[in-house]
Amino acid sequence: MRRGRRENKNNNNFRHLVYFSGAILLIILITFVVTFIIYNNKLKNSSYSSLTAEKIADLVPNTDEYLNETNSYVEEASSDIGKSIEEAINNVEEKKEKTDNSKSNKTVEEKSAKASTKENTKETNAKPEKVKDPEFSMPVEGDSMRGFAKDSLIYSDTLEEWVTHLGIDIKAERTTIVKASEKGKVLSIKNDPRYGLTIVIEHVNGFKSVYSNLLTSEFVSEGESVEKGQSIGTVGNSASFEIVDEPHLHFEILKDNVNVDPNIYLK
Repeated sequence: MRRGRRENKNNNNFRHLVYFSGAILLIILITFVVTFIIYNNKLKNSSYSSLTAEKIADLVPNTDEYLNETNSYVEEASSDIGKSIEEAINNVEEKKEKTDNSKSNKTVEEKSAKASTKENTKETNAKPEKVKDPEFSMPVEGDSMRGFAKDSLIYSDTLEEWVTHLGIDIKAERTTIVKASEKGKVLSIKNDPRYGLTIVIEHVNGFKSVYSNLLTSEFVSEGESVEKGQSIGTVGNSASFEIVDEPHLHFEILKDNVNVDPNIYLK
C-alpha cells in the first residue's frame, strides 16, 4: 500500500514538473516573439526616420528637369518619327509622280504613235487624186496636109515610096510662131536626122508633144517650164524626109513613149 502511494505521488510530481516546464517554455517563446516584433518595428522606424529630407530629395529626381528632359526626348522622338513619316510620304509621292509622269509620257507617246499610225493609214488608204490627161490645142493655125498613119501606109513625095507617118503635118508659112500645145517642161531641143529641128515637151500622165520641121527654137531652152499657148519656135523647112513638101509643122503626141493619133487629143 505504501509503495503504491509513493509511486502515485512520484507520478504526480513528475506531471507537475512537466506542466511547469512547458509553461515556462511557452512564456519564454511568447516573450521572444513579442520582443522580435517590437525590435523589428523600431528598426524600421529608425531606418525611415534616418532618411533626411535632403537625402529623400537627392533620391527623388527634379520634377521640372525630368519633365523637360522627357519632353525633349519625346519631341526628338516625335521629330524623328515625323521626319521618317514625311520622308516616306515624300518618297511615295515622288514615286507616284514619276509613275504618273511615266504613264503620262507613255500615254502621250502612245497617242502620238496612234495618231501617226492613223495618219499614215489615212495616207496609205487615201486614193491619190487622179490627174486629168492633157487637153492639147493646135500649135499653129492651118490645114492638115498629111494625117496620122501608124497602121497604114501613105505615099512620100520626098522619098517616093509608101511609108508610115507617126504624126500630122499642119500647113503654115515659114516663120509662123509655133506655140506649146499644153503646159509642160521642155525635155529636149535637137536636130533630128529625119525631121530636122525638133522640140520635145513633157507633160503629165506620161504624155509628150513633138514639134518638128522648125526654123528656130529661140524662145525656149531645155529644162524650161512652159505654159499652154507659149511661143516656143517658128515654122521652117528642115525635115529631110519632107523637104519637097510645102512649109508645115510636123506634130506628134506620145503616150508612155508610144505614138498616138494627135487628132484624138486635140481640142
